[in-house]
Amino acid sequence: MAGSVTGGLTGQQLPVERSCPFTVPEEYARLRAQAPVTKVRMPDGDETWWVSGHEEGRAILADRRFSSDRRRDHFPLFDSDPTTRRRLRAQPPSMIGLDGAEHTAARRAVLGEFTVKRLNAMRPRIQEIVDGFIDEMLAAEERPVDLVQALSLPVPSLVICELLGAPYTDHGFFQNRTSTAIRRTVPSELRQKAFDELRSYMDDLMSRKESEPGDDLFGRLIAKQRANGTLDHESLVSTAFLLLVAGHETTANMISLGVVGLLNHPDQLAAIRNDPAKTPMAVEELLRYFSIADLVTSRVATADVRIGEVTIREGEGVVVSGLSVDRDPEVFPNPGDLDVERGARHHIAFGFGPHQCLGQNLARMELQIVFDTLFRRIPALRLAVPVDDVPFKTDAGLYGAYELPVTW
Repeated sequence: MAGSVTGGLTGQQLPVERSCPFTVPEEYARLRAQAPVTKVRMPDGDETWWVSGHEEGRAILADRRFSSDRRRDHFPLFDSDPTTRRRLRAQPPSMIGLDGAEHTAARRAVLGEFTVKRLNAMRPRIQEIVDGFIDEMLAAEERPVDLVQALSLPVPSLVICELLGAPYTDHGFFQNRTSTAIRRTVPSELRQKAFDELRSYMDDLMSRKESEPGDDLFGRLIAKQRANGTLDHESLVSTAFLLLVAGHETTANMISLGVVGLLNHPDQLAAIRNDPAKTPMAVEELLRYFSIADLVTSRVATADVRIGEVTIREGEGVVVSGLSVDRDPEVFPNPGDLDVERGARHHIAFGFGPHQCLGQNLARMELQIVFDTLFRRIPALRLAVPVDDVPFKTDAGLYGAYELPVTW
């Protein structure tokens, strides 16, 4: 067990904005050194447990006595606006907000679409998509090129649109609304409007698919539900919302951050250039190193649970900090070093336990193909501005870059 565990409220308000994409906020490292499980204060003033130890974090995420239902009192929110909690309670939960049998059923319904066999069949098409956008980059008459708009966003957006059967012509709409909805500095009424418009879009999309199911994930799911007499429009809308939004925003951010990380560590980039067989390990290390999401690993205890020397009481909120857990030096030696040969797949960048990311292997495939192809086809790629001038998403629920000027 790492360090001591205390139940004393530290008075620290979290989350803390990252001042650098390559380091963890000093407050996080200090909290982990003091105690891997400790009380902190969230932006809305609520007290919650902050978990920064790897062993403790994985234990909580694997324990079904911790609920993912965002409608519960004291569910930790990285948002100080009280309307956010009211909105979460008013809307039907998506898969990540379900527990127990409901979650198992919702997950099982789409699990077959993410099997290794089905994903491997998608590889040639993903490669074609990546090559197509890199062709456009190389043909650009002006440089620098914004990698976010040229590659990071369009690749996962087109992949997820084709998988789900959503028109790619609508990608600008859902990218804009997603960015607005998860940005903490945007006024709450505008974030609410973005959420509502996204949900309305999904509602309309599912209605059209129910009328004319196609050969895509939701077409097949609708056909299966009809055959079983279990067609549930609201459930389809919630699942579509989750998969479409999560399926492009997270991978897009990791493409941008991965490029930044590799360009700023040329020895690590050389390792995968010299031996592309190391790229899968590099992807795992980049996922661990940047750990872009904390919110999805928030929970509420549904019973008293002993974690080390602390008892988390029923009804208390818990945040398993991915960024802190994935920098635990007792599990990842020299965790601040980017080491593409580390080979550590036991990070929690995709979560852990029952709610571990459904599309994680699709994301891995996209990242591997992008990094191998981009650095092979544009070997002279470099940042067009100092890394300190890159506008990183310090104010968003998912870390990334708003823009990434590159040239060659």
